[in-house]
Amino acid sequence: MANTQVTLIQIDNYGPWTVTPEPRRETDLQTLQSRLYADLSQAVGSRDGYVFFTRFDNMIAVTNGLDRDDHARIQKSIGNRYPVSVSLSIAADGSPIDALETATEQLQEAGSAQDKDRREVLRGDPVSTADRTDDDIQIAHFDVIDATGKYTDQLNAFDSFINIEQGYAALMKHMREAHDSLSFFVGGDNVIAVCPNLSAGAYESAIDHVSEAVDVDLQVGVGQSDNAHEAGMAAKHALEKCRYNGTRVERASKPTLSD
Repeated sequence: MANTQVTLIQIDNYGPWTVTPEPRRETDLQTLQSRLYADLSQAVGSRDGYVFFTRFDNMIAVTNGLDRDDHARIQKSIGNRYPVSVSLSIAADGSPIDALETATEQLQEAGSAQDKDRREVLRGDPVSTADRTDDDIQIAHFDVIDATGKYTDQLNAFDSFINIEQGYAALMKHMREAHDSLSFFVGGDNVIAVCPNLSAGAYESAIDHVSEAVDVDLQVGVGQSDNAHEAGMAAKHALEKCRYNGTRVERASKPTLSD
């Protein structure tokens, strides 16, 4: 049974900071956001986790294997090097969306995202070492079939982007509503979904839904492990099998996923 540990990362008092003492240049804000994301991604990634940027002022991480001390060290490092601080909230559940809901509620209870007195909150309980299992995390790595031939080499860059984003939006909404999954665009034509234990049929249905809704054709590799890095790498290898075999859904052989 999957047991996804999710950490909600939220910049403290970010909205007011961006306009104090006067509105800051957008290029400076974009640079700060991208650097902060890169540093958080590297810090969590070095501990076998994943960070997804979402809206940049709010980021979502999969942090199985990171304890409270790991979170506190990352938080302190950001506070030492940036003009803004971050609050972190940790929760775990078999349903990724339920884990995020709990993490969100814990942070909201500590104060508003624009409360100048809420700084560097750290809440929630990580999964204990004794409770971790080899199939805690199921990662699905989707990509668009022949995106280069259909879009990149045929359309201008913006229209290609529209098509890819339409596919992402349709997939993201379907996976959240039908399967309690969290799906994130990660560049190019790639989407990574953090899922509960799903069958191959569930992925087939998701692919059918996106094809029918927005005429974007997907394939997906699925992997599972006790941490996001290993699950994600297994999913990448499974996706390569899709490309080689011309199939739509491939799953890493270990551990076995239900049909």
